[in-house]
Amino acid sequence: MAWVSLFIAGLLEIVWAFAMKQSQGFTRLVPSLITLGAMVASFGLLSLAMRSLPLGTAYMIWTGIGALGAFAVGVAFLGEAVSPARLVAAGLILCGLVLMKLSAQG
Repeated sequence: MAWVSLFIAGLLEIVWAFAMKQSQGFTRLVPSLITLGAMVASFGLLSLAMRSLPLGTAYMIWTGIGALGAFAVGVAFLGEAVSPARLVAAGLILCGLVLMKLSAQG
């Protein structure tokens, strides 16, 4: 259950990052509320996952899902640039996440 909580927390990190961008510096109400709600839910699920997963593993997986997801959302929905270097960087983050998961206890 910890891994499921952690995965959902990572997905919510993507939601709040995107909503924060859409809030235009917290000047738009609905995206600002989505940002805050997704943040609270994401942190809450992360804290549940940390009850049984090591700190370093949980935090790295959580931030990695958020980073990769935010990169994908930026490219897909915000027209951000895709370059070989950015793709390699994202691939390296993904490799780190896989290796961390494979080496994790819990």
